[in-house]
Amino acid sequence: MKGLILAAGLGTRLRPLTSLRPKPIIGVANKPIIVHAIDNLVAVGVTDIGIVVSHDTVDYLKDTLSSYQGATFSYLMQDPPLGLAHAVKIARDFLADDPFVMYLGDNLFEHGIQAFVDAFNEGDVNAVLALVRVADPRSFGVAVVEDGRITNLVEKPKDPPSDLAVAGVYVFDKHIHKIIETLEPSARGEYEITDAIQGLIDSKLTIAPVETSGWWKDTGKPHELLDANRLMLAKITASRIEGTLENTEVIGNVVVEAGASLKNSKVVGPVIIGAGAAIEDAYIGPYTSVGDNVVIRDAEVEYSVIEKQSHITSVQHRIQSSLIGVQVEVRGRSERPSALQLILGDKSSAIIPE
Repeated sequence: MKGLILAAGLGTRLRPLTSLRPKPIIGVANKPIIVHAIDNLVAVGVTDIGIVVSHDTVDYLKDTLSSYQGATFSYLMQDPPLGLAHAVKIARDFLADDPFVMYLGDNLFEHGIQAFVDAFNEGDVNAVLALVRVADPRSFGVAVVEDGRITNLVEKPKDPPSDLAVAGVYVFDKHIHKIIETLEPSARGEYEITDAIQGLIDSKLTIAPVETSGWWKDTGKPHELLDANRLMLAKITASRIEGTLENTEVIGNVVVEAGASLKNSKVVGPVIIGAGAAIEDAYIGPYTSVGDNVVIRDAEVEYSVIEKQSHITSVQHRIQSSLIGVQVEVRGRSERPSALQLILGDKSSAIIPE
C-alpha cells in the first residue's frame, strides 16, 4: 500500500502566516502538520509516499522532509491544483495499481489512521472513507450510509442528507483511476473526489464508512490551528525535561527539549519548548508550543504557537491565542494592558505601542 498526501494548496485562509510558506509546514506542537500525517502513515506500515505539490510548495516541502527517517518521498507536481481527483490523476504513474491512502496534508486525527486501513485490509471493499459527525455539514462532502455501506455522497449540500462529513483520509483500490478518467470538471472548475466516489458507488463497488474515534481537526483557519495545537499538547502525559532550569517553576506536563534554557520563569503545562530556546523572566501558560531557538524574555505567553527562531522581548501585554511565525520579532514598550492577540507571518516585526 502506498500513501498520497495532498500538499499543493497555498493555505490562503491562514494568511499572513502562510504568506511566505505553505500551510502543511506550519508547526503544531512543534512538528510540521504534514509530518504528523507522515507519522500516521508510517505507523500503519505505509512508507512509500507521494507528496502532491505545486511550484509554490515543492521547495519548502522538500526542505522540511529532507531529514525525515523511515519513509521515501516522491514529489508529484500539480500546478495548478484542480481538485482532489485531479491530484490522484497526476499521481497515476506513482500509484500504479497499488491500493493507497489519500491523506489531506492539513488534517489531524487523535488516534491516527489504523482503523481506516484495517477496514480496507480486512473487508471485501474497494474504498474506505473516514467520516465524522458534525453539527453543520453544509461545508463538507456528506455521506449517506445504509447497511454498512456508503450509498450516496454529496459535496457541500444546502440540505444535507446526513450529519456524516467526509474527513481527510480515503483508502482506494485501483478502480478509482478508471472512474477519474471519465470525470468532467464541476461548476467550480475542479475534478471532485466526491464525484469519483459516487462513480464507484454507481458502478456497484463497495465503499465502507469508518467513523473517526477521538477528535479530528482540519487546520485551515487560525482558530482551528490553535485548537489543534491545544489538542496535540493535551496528549502529553508526563513531563520530560532535557534542557536546563534555573530558578524556574514547572507545573503540569511540560516538555523542555535539549539545549533549551529557562531562567527566572514559570511554565504551566501542557507546554512544549523546543531545542535551543531561551526563556528568561517569562511566563509560559498552558497550551503553548515554543519552537526551536525561540527567545522569550520579560514576556507572558499562553495558548499560542510560537515558531522557530522568533524573539519576544519586553512585551508588557500577555500574548494569548496567537500564531507567531518563523523569525518574527515582537518587542514591547510602556504599560501592561490585559492581553494581546497576534497573528504574525514569517520574518515580520511588531513593536507594541503605548
